[in-house]
Amino acid sequence: MQTRFSPEQLADPKVAEAESILRKCVHCGFCTATCPTYVTLGNELDSPRGRIYLIKDMLENGRPADEEVVTHIDRCLSCLSCVTTCPSGVDYMHLVDHARVHIEKTYRRPFMNRVTRAVLAAVLPYPARFRAALSLARLGRPFAGLFGSFAALKPFEAMLKLAPSRLPAASPVSKPATHAATVEKRGRVALLTGCAQSVLDPAINEATVRLLTRLGVEVVVPEGEGCCGSLVHHMGREEQALAEARRNVDVWTREIENGGLDAVIITASGCGTTIKDYGHMLRHDPAYAEKAARVSAIARDITEYLAGLDLPEQKRQGITVAYHSACSMQHGQQIKAAPKLLLEEAGFAVKEPAEGHLCCGSAGTYNIMQPEISAKLKARKVKNIEATRPDIIATGNIGCITQIASGTAVPILHTVELIDWAYGGEKPDKLKGMKLSA
Repeated sequence: MQTRFSPEQLADPKVAEAESILRKCVHCGFCTATCPTYVTLGNELDSPRGRIYLIKDMLENGRPADEEVVTHIDRCLSCLSCVTTCPSGVDYMHLVDHARVHIEKTYRRPFMNRVTRAVLAAVLPYPARFRAALSLARLGRPFAGLFGSFAALKPFEAMLKLAPSRLPAASPVSKPATHAATVEKRGRVALLTGCAQSVLDPAINEATVRLLTRLGVEVVVPEGEGCCGSLVHHMGREEQALAEARRNVDVWTREIENGGLDAVIITASGCGTTIKDYGHMLRHDPAYAEKAARVSAIARDITEYLAGLDLPEQKRQGITVAYHSACSMQHGQQIKAAPKLLLEEAGFAVKEPAEGHLCCGSAGTYNIMQPEISAKLKARKVKNIEATRPDIIATGNIGCITQIASGTAVPILHTVELIDWAYGGEKPDKLKGMKLSA
């Protein structure tokens, strides 16, 4: 793609990066076939290629974002299926990240849209606030339909509908601590407990700690760790995202220097994609560039780490698991085989649903901010999953778990919960009462 940026524009390293990404696009259109919003809406501007044109025009002309640009960029899930498909290596992830920051700085959104985004940014990354909000949401759920009557309030209707009817108790695993290996020590890792996940489903981190310590891995939950920054990062709130990244880099650097770390373990693949990008996000910060790159280099999804431990193969149990690969796992981190192989080695019969490359519609806060599109993607995903006739659904991201669970009666768990169970851990609560054995 030809570009016409001025030398003055290209003096800004962020604009220069955007320009180099734009120049790689050859208009081939392969991305349209795998883009969930284009497949759903059929609008060229809701495809990666269409958004690239909009971003190019906006940045090249140095103009503020307008309503058209914001509409179509907001509809992007950042699923990155287009990145996997693109034969030219277009780095769409960093291009759309730059566009979102530009939008945040140059466009004044409608009042209720600003309020909604501010509420999400002020609540979701903070477990105590999020837990309190969910408790209040249970009281407001009967009135969700009233919010849905007004377009500007539909995100609040979506929030109320997504809120669980029962909230798990806070887990001690979320508190700073060191969990010693129960057999001969073979490694030491830090665990990101997360923000939303630690509130919605603390059993995921509990299973992770149980499994790793039984395998001889010491697990530390460091003091001061917090949200990875992905939620606000995808809203274009650059400074808040970078502040959260710097805090975690400091925390994990301290652990690297005082005891050493083999890995930073992440059990939410959306967080993993962002943490692995810390080195890029902070590349222009002289105080953090090197430290951030060091942290990103040892960031590992839990399945990625387990794949390197050579777990023994278990006998077949006759339990069928439909594996849903989260977009942030298969496209963001390019982890495709490890989770399925681990489940198979653990004794499960693994099925892959059709159209596995398409997003379920969760995508961070997308199912709140774009509920209509999200609902269509969820229905399509659930139909494909249920067609495999599974006993259980497994995935590696809390957003996907919440989204898919709201559309099916088939129990859905994190992959690590099933692996923990198969290798001597407790039977997950979601499966108790079912006639299954492992």
